[in-house]
Amino acid sequence: MNKPRVVKDYEKLDEATVEQIKLAYPFGFEDYLISYTNQHGQKVSALPFETEDRYLLVRMTRQIAREIIEDDEDYDDDGNLRDEVREEYEEKYDEF
Repeated sequence: MNKPRVVKDYEKLDEATVEQIKLAYPFGFEDYLISYTNQHGQKVSALPFETEDRYLLVRMTRQIAREIIEDDEDYDDDGNLRDEVREEYEEKYDEF
């Protein structure tokens, strides 16, 4: 079964999805961005994230990926998800 591809901006994601993305990418997003050509022929970068029912592409540039991690208190100064946050989210979302 092919999952639908959904393209969204990070700011428009619900809190549960953001928390699961943080678990999937505990060391930041920048190194995991992929590039693709959108329907208008423009090159776009995004962070891939797969759920049970969809394949999500979270639109962001390398710069935005860095800024998100720098501004997020769930990540430490080195850009790593804090242990206590990771543990909290792991309890909340068993599949990780």
